[in-house]
Amino acid sequence: MSDAFIRPLDSLRATDIPLAGGKGANLGELVRGGFRVPPGFVVTTSAYAAMAGRAGLGRLVEKAVGEGMSTGDSSGQLRAAVQGIGVPEEVREAVARAYDELGGGPVAVRSSATAEDLEGAAFAGQQDTFLNVVGLDAVLDALVGCWASLWTDRAVAYRERAGVDQAGVSIAVVVQRLVPAETAGVLFTADPVTGERGHVFVDAAAGLGEAVVSGMVTPEHWVLGAGGKVLEHLSGGGEAVVRPALPGGTVVEHPPSGAEDAPPLLMPAQLAELASLARSAEEYFGRPQDIEWAISENVVWLVQSRPLTGLPPQPPHLNRIQRKVTGPLFLEMFQTRPYPLDVTGWLRPGILEMLRRMTGSIGVVFPDESELLPQEDGVVVQLVPPLPRPTLRILTAPASVLARARRYDARHWTEDPRLDAFLAEIRRLNAIVLDDLAWSEVTGAAEDALAALAIVADLRVSYLPSAFLPQVSLRLSLMLLGRRNLGPALVAGAPTRTNAANKALEALARQATSDPELSRALVDEPPLSVLHRVRTEDRFTVFRAELEAFLAEYGHRETISVAIASAPTWRDAPETVLGIVRTLLSKGPTETTDRTADALTELCGHPLVRAITPLRRMLTDTVERARAGLAFREDTHFYATMVLPPLRRAFVDLGRRLTHGGVLDTPDDVWHLTYAELAAVTDEDGALPAWVRDTYRPLVQARKEERHRLEPFPLLDPQLLLEDRPATEGALVSGTATSRGRVSGPVRVIHGPNEFGQLAAGEILVCPYTNPSWTPLFQRAAAVVVDTGGPGSHAAIVAREYGIPAVMGTGRGTSVLSNGQHVLVDGSAGAVFRGETA
Repeated sequence: MSDAFIRPLDSLRATDIPLAGGKGANLGELVRGGFRVPPGFVVTTSAYAAMAGRAGLGRLVEKAVGEGMSTGDSSGQLRAAVQGIGVPEEVREAVARAYDELGGGPVAVRSSATAEDLEGAAFAGQQDTFLNVVGLDAVLDALVGCWASLWTDRAVAYRERAGVDQAGVSIAVVVQRLVPAETAGVLFTADPVTGERGHVFVDAAAGLGEAVVSGMVTPEHWVLGAGGKVLEHLSGGGEAVVRPALPGGTVVEHPPSGAEDAPPLLMPAQLAELASLARSAEEYFGRPQDIEWAISENVVWLVQSRPLTGLPPQPPHLNRIQRKVTGPLFLEMFQTRPYPLDVTGWLRPGILEMLRRMTGSIGVVFPDESELLPQEDGVVVQLVPPLPRPTLRILTAPASVLARARRYDARHWTEDPRLDAFLAEIRRLNAIVLDDLAWSEVTGAAEDALAALAIVADLRVSYLPSAFLPQVSLRLSLMLLGRRNLGPALVAGAPTRTNAANKALEALARQATSDPELSRALVDEPPLSVLHRVRTEDRFTVFRAELEAFLAEYGHRETISVAIASAPTWRDAPETVLGIVRTLLSKGPTETTDRTADALTELCGHPLVRAITPLRRMLTDTVERARAGLAFREDTHFYATMVLPPLRRAFVDLGRRLTHGGVLDTPDDVWHLTYAELAAVTDEDGALPAWVRDTYRPLVQARKEERHRLEPFPLLDPQLLLEDRPATEGALVSGTATSRGRVSGPVRVIHGPNEFGQLAAGEILVCPYTNPSWTPLFQRAAAVVVDTGGPGSHAAIVAREYGIPAVMGTGRGTSVLSNGQHVLVDGSAGAVFRGETA
């Protein structure tokens, strides 16, 4: 049977896509693996090429691509050209021999494009299939129909979206003996919605499988577990049955039988066999599969297997600590997918190393980044909340903690000479002119920045006991006195660098308010446009000077998360600052009351406290220490972010050099490389070795594509953190109560820093996450509702300081609530209700 135009299925392998297309190659691989596949052959891409050459198709495609490849006239012209030329004689003769050797009779004729059934794009249904084709003339007509379907509007549009080269695509055609199925359908070897790999999804309908894959019917549905155990079963709609029309070929739709009590289409033994075949195919191909199957006379046939596309990563199975403690905190940190350089050039040697040292100081091992952020081919796939592991050293931790608490007082940490040494090193790093340095000296500057962060880690290890223990003591004291409600107010408003930044932002807003044109521009024009005007127009000289002074002092703050070095800082994206200033224009200076003094007065008025002077002094001292501890936590975060500008500058400079050398398209593409890959580069005499471009350019492109594939999937589904949380009756969304109070108002959904300017005073701030750079918004918000986080997260702490209700960890607030919707936020109940419900 085999020649240039025809290949038997059993002669093909998965690597034969250029010859047999995706479907034909995968079917050949199924045969090789010992799976039961209907016999048949492939009319190869060489046959299509012979037809295309006679039709002048190459020239027509090139012309269509040059004109933008519209999916209207140009694709219609291509189809007409294919149909006009028909099947070349030599191809006709080869198909005739192969069809005769197959035994003639009814066959399925199915398109198999070279851009089809691939890992990144299934092209499901984009080219045509013809079932129950009988006789050579009908087979040849179906062959032409398949060739022409390569240029249908839908196929052209799908390739355009998938980034497939229209001029480089070709098509083969699979011809297989038709399985006269009593039942047929599809199965997925994993849950296509959640990504759960332990489940098999089976959809079935009576008759040929075309009814299922075309969406003609609502199929009967099963979810199977280990060994084919039925976990879920849903009856189908039975809207129609597709069966072969014999004699003479084609297929017909039969009306449903109408029997409402019809038995399931598949028996337990058949389900078990399908589950076994699913696992075998997945193991054979090395990844989850999308399989079409058919059953005839109780024999199961596989008629297609391709990679299951659009599949989320396997969801992690979390315990209570991961759901309740570490999950909310780390989900708030990782709202965007870190790049390879984020992980290897910042997280591993910087932030995570700091966490390892802090937990190690109390005898607890913090997992490394391979557990926290599993990767495939260098791209982070998902976030798995860490599960710190205690060691025997935890038995000596109390003595170590008490010793450090006595030696290092958080009230005086800014007097530690290590802080001065850190600030001096940051000043040195910021003054370096990178253009004058060799490649290895730039990577050395990046390593020096990370070494500076280690100083902050030292300070945290030293002072955290004295920052943490007073808070524990205060909570216990308030609980024993029956005054737990005073806790947030007693520690609110501690003087921090973040509070100083907020006051500086208010000063910028006051300066803008004094200039009518600047105020108008901030309200009416996009922040980037305002930034350009501020920096170029003389009329804004005073505001420009104040803005630059603000950025010099606070511009190192992160816009998204301290964990993501690839994200711009305020200095890199000053338009973010202008968005905050715009928000602050809508209201005058924040009116504050001394909540701490009021709460302390109430506490000291307790009969027992009033009567026992030493107790009163002890409580006052504990409040002071607790406030200092919270300030220490906030301010060390502030100083840690000072490392970001020199580190980012070094990495982007390396990206600039790689772009100049033709390795990268833009300097920011450097984030797709790991630090080890950057450190391996040399630039003797200022020139990059040839291997750098040959190795790194395709590597970066592959990682870009994998990152694009993962874009639809969150790093961690917030719903996994809510599995055992009961819903609040009548609530639109519910979460964790983190700041008391009830308030109603209109919703304003803010997804990120670029939308800061949209929040108006008195609105309910609904957001996916927060970090310290969001703090100014809390001055204007009536309440805060956040998808992520818990009682100890930044948003919860700040909300308590400002005395506004907050609900954290809703998981879906930003998707359920909408702008302008009137709601009531009950921070005490941890729920959001419709406004009228209030």
